[in-house]
Amino acid sequence: MISLEQMVVSSAPRTTVADGRSLGYQALKGRVHQELLNRLNLDRLTRVSRADAEPEIRSLIGGILDRESQTMPLSMFERETISSDVLDELFGLGPLELLLKDPSISDILVNRADLVYVEREGRIEETDVVFRDDKHLMQIIERIVSAVGRRIDESTPMVDARLQDGSRVNVIIPPLALDGPAMSIRRFRTDRLGADDLVTRESLTAPMLDFLKGAIGARLNVLVSGGTGAGKTTLLNILSSFVAGHERMVTIEDAAELTLRQRHVVRLETRPPNIEGKGAVKQRQLVINALRMRPDRIIVGEVRGEEALDMLQAMNTGHDGSLTTIHANSPRDALYRLDTMIAMANLNIPDKAVRQQVASAINLVIQVTRLSDGSRRVTSISEITGMEQDVIAMQEIFAFQQTGIDQAGRVIGRFRATGIRPKCADKIATAGTPLPMDMFSHVHSVNEQPPSPMRRPL
Repeated sequence: MISLEQMVVSSAPRTTVADGRSLGYQALKGRVHQELLNRLNLDRLTRVSRADAEPEIRSLIGGILDRESQTMPLSMFERETISSDVLDELFGLGPLELLLKDPSISDILVNRADLVYVEREGRIEETDVVFRDDKHLMQIIERIVSAVGRRIDESTPMVDARLQDGSRVNVIIPPLALDGPAMSIRRFRTDRLGADDLVTRESLTAPMLDFLKGAIGARLNVLVSGGTGAGKTTLLNILSSFVAGHERMVTIEDAAELTLRQRHVVRLETRPPNIEGKGAVKQRQLVINALRMRPDRIIVGEVRGEEALDMLQAMNTGHDGSLTTIHANSPRDALYRLDTMIAMANLNIPDKAVRQQVASAINLVIQVTRLSDGSRRVTSISEITGMEQDVIAMQEIFAFQQTGIDQAGRVIGRFRATGIRPKCADKIATAGTPLPMDMFSHVHSVNEQPPSPMRRPL
């Protein structure tokens, strides 16, 4: 388990004292915080920045700690830690601020008030971060959701929100969460990965990347499939970077995560219902509206329901080169899930007609997988070639084959081409990106070594 004091030594700007979990420390911090609230003008506090107010507040905290130290001696480190923690309570997200300042953390997982985990380098680690109690955790949650105009209570016990830095937040509270409020924060990198980073981090090979770049340039419709945390959104961001700057893109998301680099982009986001249960705007409505906005390409962050049908129709009606993601464990499973989602529209379309729609709309299915060592890999690139009777025909172009695990727990494997030349190769060449024939040789790009320990996973 990682202690917060260890995090300080490893470059984090600050942390709580080693016994930050102790009741004594929490009680002291609570007393300092409460006395500050009694002394401060809270209306004024909301109108000033932390930087402007910090000197005055630190002086007040110092006076309170001078009095407290008569019964509880405090070191300079402990005084500084308490001061920073209380400032985080006033201006930030309390105990979470330390974790949010650590760029190596990709996920923050609050199971309950006294149990917080993080994901770093693809691995889950327990931290010493704690909240005083459930009430303290709820105060932080309410601060997060109110900032984006949402509400959370027993009538609305589940909420999706977003932090100022774009991080995605999901909250669930009692009575649905049995052990108290729970929260998950999916953070986004401040240093956005580029296409070459995928090769450097061995998430795919250079020929695979060249093939995908050519596919986007040739306006092929792409479905990115993978499990939770596999890197679907990261890959979607990178694929979208291959779109020419003059093309008009419309993005549609449940919670905004995409960070497209082009200027000619319109970003749309769904809206939950209000207190009366009205006013919700679903993805399907946004997809339909996007068709009226003269898009060259439509990018749906993730298809989850009946909007899948409208997305496929858009791909089939002049919006080639569109992109989307889906939760699935394999390319074939992704197609099965699309079948199920289209059935949710209750249009009584025959199964064969649905599959024909899928086969004619989608050109490539890219499977991304989070492996046992936390690394993310593109494990399959498959082409949809049409229909064979009632079944969608698919052929795999590239694949990752795991061959074992080394003594350090890192996955050993190789990327390989299957030897099949995709039908879309001619379309890619016509669009101006001819692909060398040896790219699709089955002996191409073999890597039997695990990724370098110095390379962080995607």
